[in-house]
Amino acid sequence: MTAPSLVARLRAAGCVFAEEEAALLEEAAASPAHLEELVARRVAGEPLEYVVGWVAFDGGRVAVEPGVFVPRQRTAYLVELAAPLLTAGDTVLDLCCGTGALGLALARRVPGLTVHAADLDPVAVACAARNLASVGGTAVVGDLADPLPPELRGTVAVLAANVPYVPSDAVALMPPESRDHEPRGTVDGGADGLDVLRRVAALAPAWLRPGGTVLSEVSVDQAPTAVELFAAAGLAAAVHHDEEREATIVSGRRTLRPTSSTTV
Repeated sequence: MTAPSLVARLRAAGCVFAEEEAALLEEAAASPAHLEELVARRVAGEPLEYVVGWVAFDGGRVAVEPGVFVPRQRTAYLVELAAPLLTAGDTVLDLCCGTGALGLALARRVPGLTVHAADLDPVAVACAARNLASVGGTAVVGDLADPLPPELRGTVAVLAANVPYVPSDAVALMPPESRDHEPRGTVDGGADGLDVLRRVAALAPAWLRPGGTVLSEVSVDQAPTAVELFAAAGLAAAVHHDEEREATIVSGRRTLRPTSSTTV
């Protein structure tokens, strides 16, 4: 298969960045036969990240397995907000961890962190454990913080939770690559998209150290309600928005002072 014909096949299948994808597929292929297999999977609509086995995220590669939520590029904004809050020796929790991309990216930015990750899906946890091994992190199967060591309560500097936040009725409107290949539970956040975030807001104060911060991605329309959830939990809440990436993050800091909310 020549490069031009490969690009043409990908373009005909609707791949907008056909040239870039062709180069990645050729890099991932061990032989011409393997390349044909990879191309056939991509042309059939399988996400490129599943086909090549990794995703570029926050300046590094993160391994991705089929059936595990693929980290979105906009979510790197959460990493950018969280990293300045950390120093070597701090503890990070990555809940609803998927691939473990958030914990991994933070550990790459701030060496010396202790990273714990958790997810309901054993396939995702296995993927996260593989990614986090390089930074000494761990991943466990369980519902939010339930499987984590109780001695971590009150010690966490950053709790990163990339929770599902798409309203149930909107899941059918998502791009086919996500709708048809990622588990529904990784995107469906209930009627208003905030079911899981409500639970994270409720548990966060018990796990954060004084001054510790929980951060989660939401839609811009959900941000006011998300702030209310964090404030109701006794956290100093703020909204952060990046126009270029269309990324919105809500944060909540544990403090003994009266709570407040701001928009950045």
